[in-house]
Amino acid sequence: MRGEGYRPLPERVGSMAHRGFDEVAVRGGGVTVAERLSWHPYSGEPWADELRRVQVHDVDPASGSWVLTWSSAVTNRRDEPLRFGSPTTQGRPDAGYTGLFWRGPRAFRDGRILTPQGEGPGVMGQQAPWLAYSGEHDGADGHATLVFVHAPENDHTGAGGAHPAHWFVRNDPFAAVAPSFAFHDELVLEPGATLARRYRVVVADGEWDRERIAARVAELTW
Repeated sequence: MRGEGYRPLPERVGSMAHRGFDEVAVRGGGVTVAERLSWHPYSGEPWADELRRVQVHDVDPASGSWVLTWSSAVTNRRDEPLRFGSPTTQGRPDAGYTGLFWRGPRAFRDGRILTPQGEGPGVMGQQAPWLAYSGEHDGADGHATLVFVHAPENDHTGAGGAHPAHWFVRNDPFAAVAPSFAFHDELVLEPGATLARRYRVVVADGEWDRERIAARVAELTW
């Protein structure tokens, strides 16, 4: 809590419930899973419905990479707004994680962070169309790179009036990346409104440089 640090607050811990699969398919060298979920506070009443789709595709042995695309549409079922925030919106600096969140393995600590124009943990809280994280495998002579990419409709710059996204990223004390839509400011979802976001993760063998990352991202159509 603000000004009090971490406290156990079980009454603020909600849950998600699986409601069904709309699609589970293997075709074209890829896999698609589409799921319906509902969101509930600790007290159990329905607050939101979600349609979530996860796709694995563009498996490319030549480049040693494959792609995961994650999309989500959350609809507010309350009679009042839903407010999405982060620790930063509650006063904690550089802790603006919200939404999709990746936490890497222990061995990826102190990994390399790249964006089109920046490098290192200093890109925390900045905007960019993609962010890459490279780390070294534990117990093996090799590296891997993950590239997190915004879909064009996410409007990461906010130029189209959408709530702008900023990158949350750390390589110490652990590896973490989140394309946060509520890093600096709360996002307010009105009753009946839907929050839709789509992201892509390129999983690649080896430590890729900026030029190779940009070329692979450009090859993938949305």
